[in-house]
Amino acid sequence: MNTKGSGDINALLGRGSEFEGKLTFEGTVRIDGKFKGEIRSNDVLIIGEGAHVEAEIAVNTVVVYGVVRGNIKANTAVQLQSPARIYGSLETKSLTIQQGVIFEGTCHMENIDKPKTLTGQPKAPERPAQ
Repeated sequence: MNTKGSGDINALLGRGSEFEGKLTFEGTVRIDGKFKGEIRSNDVLIIGEGAHVEAEIAVNTVVVYGVVRGNIKANTAVQLQSPARIYGSLETKSLTIQQGVIFEGTCHMENIDKPKTLTGQPKAPERPAQ
């Protein structure tokens, strides 16, 4: 995957663009402008270096170079690349934070597909009756 350039990108919100609302997509989308709202996909989101995103994000993989205010849930991976600034919670199986990134928030890492009990802990396997 080419995360810096525009190869394999299905849609682009370029520098100088602003959008508010709900974004759902397939493939790879790159945001280099301003976005406010909600982003959902089973694919890849790239938030470029000049981007300012204020959103609840639920995607498969997210690569961040810009500023994000909000919560990110990524089923596969979160990659925070310098000079990214993240303010919010992260939930993912795999996290990469490059030197120079600012991250203020919380991070939850485990198999996010596992069912959880009300206390937030994974359910223990049931034992057969003896």
